[in-house]
Amino acid sequence: MSDENKTEKAASMYKTLCDALDEKEMHYDKKPDDLVVTFVLSGEDIPMTVVAAIDADRQLVRVFSALPFCFAEDKRLEGAIATCQANYCLADGNFDYNYNDGRVIFRLTSSYRDSLISKELFWYMIACLGYTVDKYNDKFLLISKGSLSIDEFVKSL
Repeated sequence: MSDENKTEKAASMYKTLCDALDEKEMHYDKKPDDLVVTFVLSGEDIPMTVVAAIDADRQLVRVFSALPFCFAEDKRLEGAIATCQANYCLADGNFDYNYNDGRVIFRLTSSYRDSLISKELFWYMIACLGYTVDKYNDKFLLISKGSLSIDEFVKSL
């Protein structure tokens, strides 16, 4: 596919994403030059900042949400174990863990190469991200504070 066709397809995907958010009357910030939108989802406990991006070169839709805390240096091993265990239980998406700084980001990606993507796919991705991050963010926070052991975390899954 030519670069021009990739750019046109990416612009179409971005429009579909924005239309999906508009349809649900979501409040979001647009960065059309970067094909990015950001918004906040409310969960049971910790609000989730979401970034949705269209990657024209790789023909991907990506949604991700960084947890608003990091594992302290003395809790990074527990953070690594917890994110690996959580990822093992996931059907879609994954937590990326940076051992060097203790950051955790949930990421979900879908290709639109040779495909037609609907608003429903965007809503699936957003719902999956919201459910998954909401399910795990408070547990990761408790582990990072030393209030939940890895054994207790595994038993809670």
